[in-house]
Amino acid sequence: MNLISINDVAPVRIGQAQNFEAGTGCTAFICPEGMCAGLDVRGGGPASRESQLLQPLTVAQKIHGIVLAGGSAFGLGAADGVMKYLEEQGIGFDVNVTHVPLVAQSDLFDLTVADGSIRPDAAMGYEAAKNALENPNYRDGNYGAGTGCTVGKICGMEYCMKTGIGSHAIEIDGLKIGAVVALNSLGDIYDWKSGKKVAGLLNKEKDGFENTADVLVSNVRSINNIYSSNTTLAVVITNAKFDKSALCKIASLCHDGYARSVRPVHTSFDGDSIYAVSAGDFKADPDVVGTIAADVVSEAILNAVKNAESAYGFPAAKDPGLRIF
Repeated sequence: MNLISINDVAPVRIGQAQNFEAGTGCTAFICPEGMCAGLDVRGGGPASRESQLLQPLTVAQKIHGIVLAGGSAFGLGAADGVMKYLEEQGIGFDVNVTHVPLVAQSDLFDLTVADGSIRPDAAMGYEAAKNALENPNYRDGNYGAGTGCTVGKICGMEYCMKTGIGSHAIEIDGLKIGAVVALNSLGDIYDWKSGKKVAGLLNKEKDGFENTADVLVSNVRSINNIYSSNTTLAVVITNAKFDKSALCKIASLCHDGYARSVRPVHTSFDGDSIYAVSAGDFKADPDVVGTIAADVVSEAILNAVKNAESAYGFPAAKDPGLRIF
């Protein structure tokens, strides 16, 4: 098994755009030739666009873009800009009078991080798509959809931590699998191999952790609206060839990576979603790919924590006061 760059998995180009002052952004995954994709949503509160395109019974077999963004449902307009840019490039489904780009999108909630009145829009989506094709600029950390990501919010934003977007990719005998995760969970984050907590709900002194699951149990009769400040999103990419049905199953298996690393996960007010994308001709078994990809997702989650920088008053795992890494 060899580590590779997320940009070397398949002909899927990744671009990011963000507004650092407002604490939000978007990440665009573009495949001009089209990519087969599946989707599995486990959270109870998703904000999404064109998700039905990825159902096995719908006629479209490929899409041209996926957008992960902040802004909750307000940010879904970012896909308008992605479509505009792709149409200008002649990318999309040919309908004789033009090309219609097929673009799916999922958003996370970051409105309570900085300036919630500013959200990803068509201009930001256009910029991210243009970067993807002309100047791929993907970076782990506080960029793109990871700009406003935080975790451990059950006691309010005062005790949460800053995370971001993270990636991980591997190659095994020609099979390539990569994942990008925008980490914005209600729950705490664990190193999936050691079991060590690496981010999440802070204690009152803000020099260590409380346990989100314990807080849930102790407040069994009292649930408030801070749950809406969440959602973890991922795009898993492989060079193996699969149809939509197989990719939906792979996306389902990849949620094991969420479950190993985020506790609690898939709550009613998370919108936890995973896209699985196939752009290649490598022959592989979908269960094998899904099992491996779940581990890749867990590593991407860890990298989202490791590469985050403190921002907006929220500490990150690398801060001296916490000394987690």
